[in-house]
Amino acid sequence: MTLDAEFAARTEPFRPELLAHCYRMLGSIHDAEDLVQETYLRAWRAFGGFEGRSSVRRWLYTIATMACLTALRTRSRRPLPSGLGAPADDHRVAVAAADPTVPWLQPVPDTLLAGGDPAGVVAGRTGVRLAFIAALQHLPARQRAVLTLRDVLCFRTAEVADMLGTTTAAVDSTLRRARTRLAEAGPVADDLAEPDQQAQRTLLDGYVDAFTRADLDALTALLRADVELEMPPVPTWFTGRPAVVGFLAGRVLATGRWRLVPTRANGQPAVVVHERAAGGRYQAHGVHVLTLTGLRIARITAFNDPALVPLQLAYTYPL
Repeated sequence: MTLDAEFAARTEPFRPELLAHCYRMLGSIHDAEDLVQETYLRAWRAFGGFEGRSSVRRWLYTIATMACLTALRTRSRRPLPSGLGAPADDHRVAVAAADPTVPWLQPVPDTLLAGGDPAGVVAGRTGVRLAFIAALQHLPARQRAVLTLRDVLCFRTAEVADMLGTTTAAVDSTLRRARTRLAEAGPVADDLAEPDQQAQRTLLDGYVDAFTRADLDALTALLRADVELEMPPVPTWFTGRPAVVGFLAGRVLATGRWRLVPTRANGQPAVVVHERAAGGRYQAHGVHVLTLTGLRIARITAFNDPALVPLQLAYTYPL
């Protein structure tokens, strides 16, 4: 076996999980893909000198983490609107213009983190819920790295210290600060009360049908009383069923305006959205990711970015 063939055989199985790791660190699937490519290039260049003192997996995570930390020195954190200001509870408020200067958090297709294999999707969802990724953005880069390596990936303290070139005491101290700051950012375990997969699909189908037909009664029945709606890159966001329904009714919904395709992103039910344009043709509009609590929708994160649609569609599989 050639050195290149050996490198591919030993490293390629870790590509999806490394992508998930870089996504947690950066909050952007496009940036994460770039950093994974950089990780593999660095690893390929150094593979001839790899002595096996650690596992290949840990070696790759070390390279990827250091690449992410370097990238984060020059990049701003990626928030959601809920991380920037207070919500509106009145649908009649003026909606702020889209802010392209903010590097907004992006969703990630489930299957992309599982190498395109639906059977492996569940394992790929660990630690990629939107609430968790958004909360990570509040942490300094090094705290983000330590928390993900320890609490998500379950590397031992001594391993993390070796990966980051520091001491176990420093890792423990950084982890305590990261956990405290993460708790202050708000709840992140919003998936714990989700319904089973069949109930999720039924709810998602109901959302697609109600949204497409502009059926306010059917849509209202799917929403929790405290539902939230955010729409990056628009910084305005709404809380409470009256405000969310009122905004959708007055400014968004219209029969025949929208076409929705069910999918999954960030381990959550989602839809790819196309909007009807002049001439009756539908054009890419964005991706909605739904956060569920019980049998109701607790949050709609409507990523109104057409650039996200091709990636999501490329990694959509029948549910």
